[in-house]
Amino acid sequence: MIQTIYYIILIYFLLGGIAFYFINRKKEPAVARESYTKFGVYFLIINALFFSITINSLAFHFIAVFIIAGGLLELIGLYRSSGFRNKNFFLFSVVVFVVLSIGFFSFSGFDKGLILFSFLVLSIFDSFSQITGQLWGRKKLFPEISPKKTVGGLVGGTLVALVSSFLLKDLYAGSTVSALVLAVGVIAFAFAGDLSASFYKRKFGVKDYSKLIPGHGGLLDRFDSLIAGGAWVALYVQLFSI
Repeated sequence: MIQTIYYIILIYFLLGGIAFYFINRKKEPAVARESYTKFGVYFLIINALFFSITINSLAFHFIAVFIIAGGLLELIGLYRSSGFRNKNFFLFSVVVFVVLSIGFFSFSGFDKGLILFSFLVLSIFDSFSQITGQLWGRKKLFPEISPKKTVGGLVGGTLVALVSSFLLKDLYAGSTVSALVLAVGVIAFAFAGDLSASFYKRKFGVKDYSKLIPGHGGLLDRFDSLIAGGAWVALYVQLFSI
């Protein structure tokens, strides 16, 4: 089963690579190189997380702690570099981050199948939102907060992720309807988490949280949606006792 899932992931990456070729072939070399770097690093990240979940889920637990701790440091770092402006906004953001992080940490200790199902739905949504957005996105959703988000990207990423949830539903012990509800929540929370993280950056006038991950920025630039999506799964488990 896990082997089959991994083959599906590789097929998605192959399709994504083809799409990025068509996206980047007319761009300036430097811009295209940055895009390919982002794609390559993303491939490594997905593989690292996938195998940390499937081979030894305790490893994913430790990765979650690293993401949470590093993300909190990035929030504090932007606040400090701003000269400690917007104190109330910063404190509110930290409270929200801590609440979501508690949920994400709880999620990282769940059943392997549930973690993998949620992680893959989220990752497919995230990656295909970018791909379909660059290919067909015209109308921007929140240009002042996150200029690259488009209606086409949101719709495209959502459709691919929801269709994929049916392919992956055997990872999840619940019913098909329950899996679909879970997937919809993951997508909604992932999108909201990404948008909130972008809003925080704009509030402090920066493009990225840090330069830790080549082509992506900081931990929160890459894992904001994972934290929020994981928090939704933890809430879902509490609400429905699955």
